[in-house]
Amino acid sequence: MGSPSSKKEKEWLGVSFKPENLIPGLIIGFILGFFFDLSNQSKTSNPKQIRNNQQNNMSTNSDQELKMVLVVRQDLKMGSGKIASQCAHAATGMYSELIQSNRSLVRKWELCGQAKIVVTCKNQQEMNKLKEAAESIGLPTFTVADAGRTQVSAGSKTVLAIGPGNKSAVDSVTGKLRLL
Repeated sequence: MGSPSSKKEKEWLGVSFKPENLIPGLIIGFILGFFFDLSNQSKTSNPKQIRNNQQNNMSTNSDQELKMVLVVRQDLKMGSGKIASQCAHAATGMYSELIQSNRSLVRKWELCGQAKIVVTCKNQQEMNKLKEAAESIGLPTFTVADAGRTQVSAGSKTVLAIGPGNKSAVDSVTGKLRLL
């Protein structure tokens, strides 16, 4: 049989797990946790507040505002869903490349709110000229080549992402294009 001490341990465990002890224990634990959480907030700044302050500071100077422009070819006659999908490919493709090659630019763009503007161009030739102009002034570019499963033929260049870059630099390349 069991020793007297093991019998006392079982009795103590049995008493401590009664429902009438559990509920007040949870309430007391919640209240203590709440007070500890409040005391930690006064020692550290709120990350959301820091981000908002940084966004406000960056948006006061238009040269520091960053944006990405997505240029959609009109001659392909893509439907609105196809355009949305291709623009998503362009934005995420650019993001993936920059996260590897220029993480600080991505971070600055994130702090500016990740502005994305969608405009149109007439055809592949105009898209090529825009790509060359953007790259000549140091702006990153990413071109989406469609897989050809739905509305356009395989390999068609559907959307060109320019930037993120300084608003004035991006506008110097895309400022005269029509909004979609």
